[in-house]
Amino acid sequence: MIMIHKILFPVDFSEVSSKIVPWVIPVARKFESELHLLFVARNLQYFDSLYVPHDTIQSLQDEIVRGGKKRVEEFARTYCADYLTCKTSVAFGDAAEEIVRYIKSEEIDLVIIGTHGRKSLDRVLFGSVADSVIKMSPAPVLSINPYRIKGLSE
Repeated sequence: MIMIHKILFPVDFSEVSSKIVPWVIPVARKFESELHLLFVARNLQYFDSLYVPHDTIQSLQDEIVRGGKKRVEEFARTYCADYLTCKTSVAFGDAAEEIVRYIKSEEIDLVIIGTHGRKSLDRVLFGSVADSVIKMSPAPVLSINPYRIKGLSE
């Protein structure tokens, strides 16, 4: 039998994250898994080319990480309070790359990730973190689009 000891649930604090919690918690309970919540803050280094001082960028990045830590802990208290083994983390950089790095470093057995259901031009412009994670992940990935689930999208 396949054992799922660690589940990663990347969160972006959008409506999607909270909408798929009802799918994440039961799976974690079923396998008595350790649940990991990960928020990835975007890297602001590309502003260096706009003559924004490095100290300003670094200060803003530090503030974003501090805010991300508070927010992911708040998310855990709000949605996972009755689930005992929930760990929170914040990473900094490209979301898909950092999620895959976390999967490898923490030896995650399953990833449950929400999708925004973007189509055509939005997808081309914004890309899809979920698609990239699915393609690069060494662990199985369950992707959930809450806007396609009957009863949740209404």
